[in-house]
Amino acid sequence: MYLCDYHLHSTGSPDGTMTIPEIAAVAVERGLQEICITDHLDTIYWQTYAPRDSFDWAASLKQLSQAREQYGSQLEIRLGAELGEATIAFDRAEKLLSDAPDLDFVIGSVHTASEKFHFMDYYYLEKRDEAYYQAVMDDYLDETVKLVRWGKFQVLGHPTLPLRYIKNNAGLTLSFDDRMDRLEEIFSLIIPKGIGLELNINRGDFPLPSPAILRRYREMGGEIVTIGSDAHDARYIGVQVRECQELLRQCGFTHFAAYRRGNPVFHPL
Repeated sequence: MYLCDYHLHSTGSPDGTMTIPEIAAVAVERGLQEICITDHLDTIYWQTYAPRDSFDWAASLKQLSQAREQYGSQLEIRLGAELGEATIAFDRAEKLLSDAPDLDFVIGSVHTASEKFHFMDYYYLEKRDEAYYQAVMDDYLDETVKLVRWGKFQVLGHPTLPLRYIKNNAGLTLSFDDRMDRLEEIFSLIIPKGIGLELNINRGDFPLPSPAILRRYREMGGEIVTIGSDAHDARYIGVQVRECQELLRQCGFTHFAAYRRGNPVFHPL
């Protein structure tokens, strides 16, 4: 079983707590064979919402070099990015990507609602009634359609993300399974473009997306799936990667993907 974690945040992210060498040390200890560092490359600054079109790649590349020097014989260490909030400003997203070094992998993610919800970060979802959350979920799908139509990334990150914060902040367990028609629209856009889907381990909680959604993606011809913990600290690095491989098998997949210079490399399940 080939074990890798393709969604990891270092101190290159505003909410990351570990350097890349520290992440690599934990990955080796937990038996991983490959990781990809995917720090937040967002078109807005975290918490302030101010426009952003630059990133300090020098610091990340220095840490990456140190990690490869220390652990490269035991672990493949890839450099990627999680491109967030592209729908707010596609021009800034394209500048961030054009200024980046050669990346192995880019996750395209929606973390904030649309202007209708004042670009609210889902992390700050308030405790409200269920009708409010249902509206947020529909808005999320609208933003995701915009993102995948643009499509300048390899994999759609943590599909159905609002569910994480609806549960964490309000204690409600909701589902996108009843919005399968909207999800099918998204899959019909990404599959022909060769854009994959992330199975986000959600830091050991319920997976994003659900098994039913993964099965429908597979039934529609989707083959590219990466597995990522979304770890921001040591607790979640590599968590449940074995269980997620088994989940993918149960959903009809025969392989999962890692990446080299933007191209998928498949590993059997």
